[in-house]
Amino acid sequence: MERGRQVATGDAAAVRHGAGGSMSGSSAAAFLAIRRATRVDVPAIVRLLADDPLGQARERYQDPLPQAYYDAFAQIDGDPRNELVVVELPGEVVGTLQLTLLPHLSHQGGTRAQIESVRVAEGYRGRGIGRHLFAWAIERAREAGCHQVQLTTNAGRADAQRFYARLGFVGSHIGMKLDLMQSSAGGHGV
Repeated sequence: MERGRQVATGDAAAVRHGAGGSMSGSSAAAFLAIRRATRVDVPAIVRLLADDPLGQARERYQDPLPQAYYDAFAQIDGDPRNELVVVELPGEVVGTLQLTLLPHLSHQGGTRAQIESVRVAEGYRGRGIGRHLFAWAIERAREAGCHQVQLTTNAGRADAQRFYARLGFVGSHIGMKLDLMQSSAGGHGV
């Protein structure tokens, strides 16, 4: 994917150039900017990832953040097949998404895009921000020549599943995971 690209949605160009505007009603998406995440954004991203009970169970949002988050960011940022973005309203990161291109031999050597780590801050949900974020990701996948966009979601995230269905995503596979930390500690596994 093209590196360092600034992506704007809605009236974000005006925001970047210093124009003001209020976020009245449900029009917050009109003032957002979607941009590539930087190392400075890592704490805000982790805060978003820990913004619900499922995220709180697996993330460690603390000050300072564990170095592992910064190490992971460096790997993602250094890989041209990954793009980690944030949704920014004036002065505040309110959303994030990671888009990964996955080349494979099936589909005649095709490429699909994987959407992961999608979060919109609780106070900003229902205002169109997620829809704009997904529109951006799907367009990026098209630009990259992908034949498909896929995602997984936790079985307990019913609201997210309904949102993805409204965007046109359909259930087609059953995802399974093997927790390597548990299996290496004497749990089940191969």
